[in-house]
Amino acid sequence: MAEDLTIAQGSKEEQYEAIIPQIEGLLTGENDLVANMANVAAALKEQFGWLWVGFYVVKNDELVLAPFQGPVACTRIKKGRGVCGQAWQQAQTLIVPDVEKFPGHIACSSLSKSEIVVPIKKQDEVVAVLDVDSNEYNLFDETDQRYLEQIVRLINF
Repeated sequence: MAEDLTIAQGSKEEQYEAIIPQIEGLLTGENDLVANMANVAAALKEQFGWLWVGFYVVKNDELVLAPFQGPVACTRIKKGRGVCGQAWQQAQTLIVPDVEKFPGHIACSSLSKSEIVVPIKKQDEVVAVLDVDSNEYNLFDETDQRYLEQIVRLINF
């Protein structure tokens, strides 16, 4: 298991390419889901410096807050509510360039300006989501989607 991260500089692609093998190292040999979600959230927050990085897991027909890095967050989200609830309901990644323009956005932090939510599936059913918020508008794009979808597949849900 890696104990320290090497924070990469360069393009977004170069940063993802550098962090993914380190995340794989953090996950190798560890079967505890909470520990793995915690380390993935921490690694992404350290590498990219985003406002908030974390997970919500599906429990009793709600998304429930799981390991995260950043300011305090909403604890429970209903299916279809906000960006996370919509990504869960639609079972697809959502990129929101301006959260204030997203219908029904749940403002856990007034500092959040843009967001990406990646659903995590097990046997074609969404079991969790990875939620990333930035304090900058228009930060996330298809590059983030591609790499974050790859990263969540590394976690054994």
